[in-house]
Amino acid sequence: MCDTLIATRQATADGIAIFAKNSDRQPNEGQYLTLLPAADYPKGSKVKCTYIEIPQAKHTYKVLLSKPFWIWGAEMGVNEHHVVIGNEAIFSKVPAEKEGKLIGMDLLRLGLERGSTAKEAMETIIALLEEFGQGGNCGFAHEMYYHNSFIIADPNDTWVLETVSKQWAARQIKQVYSISNCLTIGNQWDMASKDLVAQAIEKGWASSPQNFDYAKNYSDFTYTTFGRGRIRRATTFGEMEEAQGKIAITNMMNYLRTHAPNQGDSFRPQNGLATIDVCMHAGFGPIRSDQSTSSMVVHLDPKRPTIFVTGTSAPCTSIFKPLWMDTDLPDFGPDPVGTYDSESLFWSHERLHRATLQDYESRHAAYKSDRDALEAEFIEGALKVRNKSARERGKYSTECFAKAAAAEAEWLKRVENIPVSSKIAWLYNYAWNKNNREAKMPDYQN
Repeated sequence: MCDTLIATRQATADGIAIFAKNSDRQPNEGQYLTLLPAADYPKGSKVKCTYIEIPQAKHTYKVLLSKPFWIWGAEMGVNEHHVVIGNEAIFSKVPAEKEGKLIGMDLLRLGLERGSTAKEAMETIIALLEEFGQGGNCGFAHEMYYHNSFIIADPNDTWVLETVSKQWAARQIKQVYSISNCLTIGNQWDMASKDLVAQAIEKGWASSPQNFDYAKNYSDFTYTTFGRGRIRRATTFGEMEEAQGKIAITNMMNYLRTHAPNQGDSFRPQNGLATIDVCMHAGFGPIRSDQSTSSMVVHLDPKRPTIFVTGTSAPCTSIFKPLWMDTDLPDFGPDPVGTYDSESLFWSHERLHRATLQDYESRHAAYKSDRDALEAEFIEGALKVRNKSARERGKYSTECFAKAAAAEAEWLKRVENIPVSSKIAWLYNYAWNKNNREAKMPDYQN
């Protein structure tokens, strides 16, 4: 489960488009940031994606990816031409293929590596989808099969692409849009696969072309309903619509931190077996088995986008730090895997995150204001240095990551000194004890 948002340049306070995404994956599924250089390949070259091998492009663009450690593709990313993509799992009456083909994360990476504009990246994804299909397990510890939707944007253009098997529809976005784990395109699109409507009529899902509605006719009931994608999508879309013309970087970060509406600081992630929020915290499965494992906000300045990332789970417990495509990445430590590593950025943060979850109200309050102040400092500083040399920006980025790491280490000490005041729900506690044992967290090492 994920949420992806876009505010085009017509909808933001400074006239620069802003993209945002939470990647929701299984709790112990380490996700990391990687910067891959542009490359040229000889004719006839192949590339091995997660499951299948396909022809390699003659040239691939430089990309910054946020990716689960075991998947070739990525959950979200940016390329050197300022194209950004985020994907969502969607569920349909058409069963998702179990045979390994291209998965949504592969298509996302391929679109970034081969598309110099949003539309070109989208057309790349469509062509690969139609040729090779999509399918295969997308889950780490537990199998998961699904179709995919995408927000694909550059500084001047944005598209939403929603796919079911080899069928698809695409719509150009002019103001704001968000996607979640549900189809959103109804009967209005700018491009579509030739058999999209005919298949729905043949299957009896629609009575005529005039009555066709993509989201209504192709959506399944179970996953679409209990994944609460429509509810989460309505929340983020509504917030952006209300703020049109005034949307800033901080707004997009705050949208990604949205918990249950109207709960504010009284939010308790242990409540409810089926509660799924934009800022998602895992609980007892099967519905609440995932959490937000990485987050990204991209200020799509046509001259040089500034990329803000957490590199860590749960944006509410994390700090967004700045990166740029033309600088070296800070040292994140070893790439994370499925078990704890104190040297890894992802896993070092998990100690703070999981300690906070033991009593969210009191422990999160212990550092929330410090998080906001430090993040505001990073945003202001990043916008000031964005037109300076790559060396200066790289230095600033490294300083931000170091400051964030030092702050989180201090917050962990602060949090661990706060007694757990609330009784933790048994099933919630059971689920997290199991996650911690499987990850071999410090208190659960064998």
